[in-house]
Amino acid sequence: MGRRKESASSSRSSTELVRVGRVGRPHGTRGAFTVSDPPDRPEVFVPGRRLLVGDRAFEVRDVQGTAAHPILTVAGVADRQAADGIRGEIISVPRDAFGGLEEGEFMVAELVGCEVVDGNRPIGRVRDVLLLPSADVLEVDRPGAEDLLVPLVGDAVRSVDMEARRIDVDAEFLGEP
Repeated sequence: MGRRKESASSSRSSTELVRVGRVGRPHGTRGAFTVSDPPDRPEVFVPGRRLLVGDRAFEVRDVQGTAAHPILTVAGVADRQAADGIRGEIISVPRDAFGGLEEGEFMVAELVGCEVVDGNRPIGRVRDVLLLPSADVLEVDRPGAEDLLVPLVGDAVRSVDMEARRIDVDAEFLGEP
């Protein structure tokens, strides 16, 4: 599938918060910290950007590291102890921080809760999206059965309809009867 797909329209609010990572370990002695599970779009971490860490608002002061392993310094977190005090907290930004999505793209976080079907046959609901090196994978909760892992690739996923919150998969390709 390559690119994450969605229908061109979305009923999601541009002020809705989107998870963009989790505060990792402190970095140095001046309050910087690593970001675990950063988004594919590192431009959400730019100096001046307002973000939420847990339920507290902060402004990004500096960004170092790499896109895959960003290191942030935010106003109000001045030393290693303060950075350690927010370790593990969810980092969120308003959805509009990502700018406009290209036609056919979607936010991975929006997949959670989508119904998964094979044609007209219900399979389950997306519980989580695992960001793995080779492909992102849907973790599908199936009533009365083990979870199903669905790689977000064209052979496994026929279509994603974000407006209907429905993902059509090829169960036969996935080894399911």
